[in-house]
Order: sequence, then structure tokens, then C-alpha cells
Amino acid sequence: MIAYLTVGADDLALAKRFYGAFLPALGYVLREEPEGLAYALPTPPGQSSVSPELYVVPTFDGRPATAGNGAMIAFQARSQAQVRTLHAAALAAGGSDEGAPGFRAAYSAHFYVGYLRDPQGNKIALFSNDPNEPGRDG
Repeated sequence: MIAYLTVGADDLALAKRFYGAFLPALGYVLREEPEGLAYALPTPPGQSSVSPELYVVPTFDGRPATAGNGAMIAFQARSQAQVRTLHAAALAAGGSDEGAPGFRAAYSAHFYVGYLRDPQGNKIALFSNDPNEPGRDG
């Protein structure tokens, strides 16, 4: 089980604006900590936290943050419409387009995905895979 994910950020205010544009709509709650930003799904009292959490922090070594080549974090949306809405919101909040929302021939017929880069260059996917929504072939 993945416990948490961490991405580096040189500008926490810009990172907060970007991730704040779509993570709350997916149920994530922001905790601002001395080390940086922590996004997690809410946990009912008396239960363990839901994994994974996402940490957005300055680098520990003090050098500029860089994106991992081949690394990507994917977040599941509730619908194709939500993928489109959140992709647009993330672009407006400082992200860059890495692939407009839509179907991809390489994936299953209902896998609907949009790709972004956060302000630091980390690759983010927003996807829906609901068999009750229209698919690529119809």
C-alpha cells in the first residue's frame, strides 16, 4: 500500500493555488504544516488515515525542486465532466496542459483522462473510468 507521495515545490503559494484548484473537489483536505502542504482525505474520528496523502514541500537539500522523469500522480474523478472541469481549473491556477481530457486508444473504452503539469513540472493525471458513462466507442 502506498502511504504517501511527496513532490517538491519552490513556490508553496503557487503550489497551493494549483492543488487547491482540484483536490478539494475530490474530497482532499489541506493541512498547512511547518514543512509545507499536506493533502489528505478526511478520516472519521477513531479511524486510521486514508492513504495515500500528498505532501507538497520545499526540497530537503535546499536545491531547486525538479520533476521526476516518468513519474506521475493520478487522481480519480467522479465523472468525465468533473475531469474536464478540474483540468480547466488546474490550468487556470497555474498548471500547464500535458494532454486535454479525452479518451486514449491505449486505454480501456471508458478510461477518460486529462494530463497536466503542476507549476514545478510534476505530471498529474485526472481520470474517470465509469462504465455507466459514454465510452470511446460510442
